[in-house]
Amino acid sequence: MTRNPFINAFAATFYITIVASVMFYGTEHNHPNNTIIVPIAVLSLFTLSAAVMAYLFLYQPLQLYLDGKKKNAVNFFLQTIAAFGGITILVFALLFSGVFR
Repeated sequence: MTRNPFINAFAATFYITIVASVMFYGTEHNHPNNTIIVPIAVLSLFTLSAAVMAYLFLYQPLQLYLDGKKKNAVNFFLQTIAAFGGITILVFALLFSGVFR
């Protein structure tokens, strides 16, 4: 992972984009039957996503914290959250502006 909070936030956005694209376009071609596999797949994806997001948001701050740089750790974490929040606001602004209609 990088020590740049903006790259980490963009990596999280990229991961979300890939997962959402697969879910959106994958359902166009395949309509799964109601089987036990569907909830297993959804819970597995949720667990994987939680792990990936924890890694992207917490790995570097935790490393800094364990190295005794507590203030830097908190600042890095907050910068990553702020960058991701900015990206999220941009996505919603694009959504509500009607650009993708």
